[in-house]
Amino acid sequence: MIAMAREIVETTWIENMAFEAEVNGHKLVLDAEEAVGGKNRGPRPKPLMLVALAGCTAMDVISILKKMRVEVEKFNVRVEGELTEDYPKHFYRIHTIYGFKGRDLPRDKIKKAIELSEERYCGVTAVYKKAVRMSSEIQISE
Repeated sequence: MIAMAREIVETTWIENMAFEAEVNGHKLVLDAEEAVGGKNRGPRPKPLMLVALAGCTAMDVISILKKMRVEVEKFNVRVEGELTEDYPKHFYRIHTIYGFKGRDLPRDKIKKAIELSEERYCGVTAVYKKAVRMSSEIQISE
């Protein structure tokens, strides 16, 4: 495997437990809850791991469905991560729920788009699968 591209994220300490991260030219404040010295000015780092997964697979799925000419009215991805009780606390199980709304949506094409994302295209899933039990489900409503 040859590295073809590089992503760089810069994170700078603001004060207390607050940090500012710059990602693709966008700034994001990370902070801790008040109980551990933060001021709750932004999200914690671990849930952003779930955001990365949700965004990666969602972009894949919607792109693949467009190529399949499947028109969805609404689409969302909910990711639920379960953390260990012991330190270092980390996700040991992640469940992804793909929610679709639309008329006469073809379940077979939706399933295929999700499989392609999870098995071939989503780099976040590829990395997480090596360390976490992953599962997913499809919910379709009209």
